[in-house]
This record gives sequence, C-alpha cells and structure tokens, in this order.
Amino acid sequence: MKNFKFKFQFFGSRIVKTGIAVFLTSLICQLLNWPAVFAVITAIVTIEPTVADSIKKGIIRFPASAIGSLYAVLFIFLFGNSPITYTLAALFTIVTCFKLNLHEGLLVATLTSVAMIEVIHTNFFISFFIRLGTTSIGLIISTLVNMFVLPPNYSKTILSNIDNLLKTTGEELETLTKAIFLGENKKDSNEQIIKQTFSILKKKLDKTEILLNFQQAESKYHRFDEQTRKLYEMEKEKLQSLRLIHYHIGNLINTPLHQLSWDETECEQLINTVSTLADTMKEPSLFNLEKHRLHVQRLMDQFWESKQQSAEHQQGERNFFSAEIIILYEILSIYNLVESLLNKDT
Repeated sequence: MKNFKFKFQFFGSRIVKTGIAVFLTSLICQLLNWPAVFAVITAIVTIEPTVADSIKKGIIRFPASAIGSLYAVLFIFLFGNSPITYTLAALFTIVTCFKLNLHEGLLVATLTSVAMIEVIHTNFFISFFIRLGTTSIGLIISTLVNMFVLPPNYSKTILSNIDNLLKTTGEELETLTKAIFLGENKKDSNEQIIKQTFSILKKKLDKTEILLNFQQAESKYHRFDEQTRKLYEMEKEKLQSLRLIHYHIGNLINTPLHQLSWDETECEQLINTVSTLADTMKEPSLFNLEKHRLHVQRLMDQFWESKQQSAEHQQGERNFFSAEIIILYEILSIYNLVESLLNKDT
C-alpha cells in the first residue's frame, strides 16, 4: 500500500502534462508527415512550472532553434555529413545564442542543430522551414497544455510549507533559548546544530517564496477569484512574518553573550515564557490571545527593568544595549510577529 502511494505521488501533474504535450505534438507532426523528434524535444522543455514561464522561454527558444537550424542547413550544404559539419554547427549555434542572450534556448538549439544534420539530405530550404514549423508546434502545444490541462496551483504546497516552517522555527527558538540561558558551554555544544537549522530554514523560506512568485505569475493567465486572492494575500503576509521571525532568531544567534545579569529564577522564567511561545508555534491551535499578551506584558516589564539597570551600570560607556536588552527585544519582536501571524487564522 505504501509503495502504491509513493508511485501515485511521483506521477505528478507536470509529468501528466508532458506526456499529453508529447502525444499531441507527435500526432500533429505525423498527420503533417513532418519529423516529430524536433517538435517533441521542444514540447518537453517548454512545460514549465508556470504558463508565464512557458510563454517567456518559448519566445526565446523559437529564434534560438531557428539559428540552430540555419547553421545545420548551411554547414551540411558546404561540407556534407562530416565531422566538421557537426563541430561548426554546434559551435556557431552556441556562440550566436550566447551573444544574443538566448541562453534559455541554447541547449535545445544546439542539440537539434546537430540532430538535423543526420536527417537533411536534399531540399535544404524546405528542411529549414519544416524545422521552424515543428518548433512552433512543440511550443504552441506545450503552452496550451500547460495553460488548460491541470493549471499550476501552488496554494496547497505553500500553506503546507508555511505550517512546517512555523513548527520548525518554534523548535529552533526553543533550542536556542535553552542554549542561551543554560550556560555558555551548553550553547557552544548546540551552536553548530542551531546554525545548521537556521540555514535550512532560510532555504525553505526561499523555496516557498519562489512558489509564491509562481502563483502570482499564474494570476496573469488564470485570474484569482475573491477567495483565491484573499488566500494569496494571507500566504504572502504569513511568509513575510516568518521571514521576520527568522531574522530576529538570527539576531539572537549572533548576539555576543558574556555573563548575563539574570539569576537562575529569572532565566527559568524566560525559558518557560519562550517555551510557551514555541509550543504555540508548533501547535497553533493552542494559541490564546489573552495568555499570549500576558506573557508579552511580563516581558515588557522585564525589558524596562533591564534597560533601567543597564543605564545605571553603564553610565559613560558607549555600549547602550546590553545582551539582556537585545535578547528581550528580539523575543518581544518574535512574540509580536507570532501574534500577527496566528491571528490571521482566527
């Protein structure tokens, strides 16, 4: 049963769309009695994550393929089917596409250029235009399939990523806080794990933002209804809040810690306060606005108390922000962002 589930998940929408595009492209080429291989290659690479990308890259791949076809016809006319023909066709196609900034079409143009040499024997002029025709068929069919067959929709993946990111961020915050308040030696032992988790979270945030950009690009061709638009805006705001939480955790990681002035009881209270916040991030259904703001008020009281103590002990010094003030400020900022983030679900 597990194996069946894995296979079913692996057979995703993009694979289905690629198969449909290849079938329709090869069918049309067969009806026109044109070589299907070049059209199929174009069709395969034109299925992009979004319709916008299919159109944008298709506009680049068409002239690139035309350049490759032109060089193939030219050099086979001059040198016949010989090693120098393959070499010159490939080199000139690469250089020309590179100079014209047709980078997205460079690989396909080069492959089809050298592949054409094997099938062109006579009627060079007609072969050139047939090649343009097959390219057009591959581009058009793939773009239409991408637009109308299982249109890209990333909302489900984005929301799932956001939920997982919130949970993982809560776990990291809890680990970091314990490392800070349970002593410098214990912080050092966890430092590598904390920084590694921080880096992984950064990559996941970036990937989710890419999906969000894909979703926005899709709106040009599949307009959002009111509900979808609100969902997109909510996803965007949540991701922005998570980025800011990630930023404040980074500040905590990089805060230079010396001997903290808090006693053991105060440290324990702060650990419990942050653990409560982390539990809420790991399980949003536990969020209670009244209790949340009670913790914020306690942190605010401790913040102002630490600020006053710092001002008394550091008169005449240039360092206006002690480690205690920075830690409390960052935790308060995270509390505020979590409230904003979880309030969107209530």
